[in-house]
Amino acid sequence: MRIVSLAGGIGGARFLRGLKAAAPDAEITVIGNTGDDITLFGLRVCPDLDTVMYTLGGGINEDQGWGRADETFTVKEELAAYGMEPQWFGLGDRDFATHIIRTQMLAAGYPLSQVTEALCDRWRPGVRLLPMSDDRTETHVVISDAEGRRAVHFQEWWVRLRASVPAEQILLVGAEDAAPAPGVLQAVGDADVVILPPSNPVVSIGTILQIPGIRAALEGKTVVGVSPIIGGAPVRGMADACLTAIGVETSAQAVLELYGSDLLDGWLVAEEDKGVALDGVAVEARPLLMDSPEATREIAAAALALALSLSR
Repeated sequence: MRIVSLAGGIGGARFLRGLKAAAPDAEITVIGNTGDDITLFGLRVCPDLDTVMYTLGGGINEDQGWGRADETFTVKEELAAYGMEPQWFGLGDRDFATHIIRTQMLAAGYPLSQVTEALCDRWRPGVRLLPMSDDRTETHVVISDAEGRRAVHFQEWWVRLRASVPAEQILLVGAEDAAPAPGVLQAVGDADVVILPPSNPVVSIGTILQIPGIRAALEGKTVVGVSPIIGGAPVRGMADACLTAIGVETSAQAVLELYGSDLLDGWLVAEEDKGVALDGVAVEARPLLMDSPEATREIAAAALALALSLSR
């Protein structure tokens, strides 16, 4: 069985671990969000790709869900002592190695997809991990604060400001000129089913869908999504701030409508949201909290079972 999954962030990575457990013999291709990517201290950082790679490869900090296990921060402390900015984004010593290798390979002319493959040679995540595009795109957020109306990188809004300043717009800079990374459209075309994890629908899944050609390819497949909203609140993170920025209510119903019946064939919601409905979409309700590996595996298994039942 061939499965494609779109993913970004902690929730997506943990769901993928459950999906691997639910379908151990499947060929899984993960299309990762790269809109969060940022250059810091001259190094190219790809947070979502790395979170998937570390989580599935056994190197993640399980408590926080991002960064390396057993991490130290000597380099970060030394940079701060020199007054280097930004100091609000903490890269660990072990993590620095990944970004150094990535940056050197990119500078040597390798595309991000080949760099990601090379990094995965070490971690062996058990999935094929592809960036959504080899072309550089970055998510920026338009805000108004004491400094006036301005655009900041998504990471500054998310990490430094903790989304406390309302977003007026969320923009994927460079999306119009970007193309899907090599292998992305082929993987979608070959897939038996496509699963959308409970990742942020605006700046993770939504970002991937903005790359020209990806959404159109997915619309021809059987796609099942898992709601990132339970009872009117995000499962984790600040997805509500992102939804508000694009004028969408924080509810399982609203996110279902945001994705639309042209994309989704099935939608898995929490039991609190069992009244959710949209013509053309099969909706199932079940517990959705990924509070243990077993619970996560069961959620992934339910999403996969729904997708297979709807497969065309």
